[in-house]
Amino acid sequence: MKKIEAIIKPFKLEDVKDALVAEGIEGMTVSEVKGYGRQQGHSELYRGAEYVVEFIPKIKIEIVVSTDEYAQTAINAISEAAKTGKIGDGKIFVSDISHTLRIRTGESDTDAL
Repeated sequence: MKKIEAIIKPFKLEDVKDALVAEGIEGMTVSEVKGYGRQQGHSELYRGAEYVVEFIPKIKIEIVVSTDEYAQTAINAISEAAKTGKIGDGKIFVSDISHTLRIRTGESDTDAL
C-alpha cells in the first residue's frame, strides 16, 4: 500500500479530484495548508500599504492506494491536472503504508481501503 500526499494550488483542487475519480480513485482527504518553497512568499498591496505574505495558501491531498500501479496512476493524474507550468505548482510525496484498519468494521489492510 502507498500513501500519496500532494501539495497543489487551491484553484486546481476540482481538476485534480475529477482526474482521480476518472481513474477510479475516489477516497481522499483534503486539507487547507500554508507554506512556501522556492517562491519564498510574495508582496501584496492592501489599502495602499505593502505587506509580505510569507506563507502561501495551498491544498494538501492525501490518498492511500492498494498497489504500485494505482499509485503511479494517481501520481500521473495529479501531476497532469495540477500543472500550470508556473512556479508553485506543488509537490507529490509517496510513502509506504505498513498497516491500515477500518475502525467501524475491523477490516484491515487492502480490505480497509
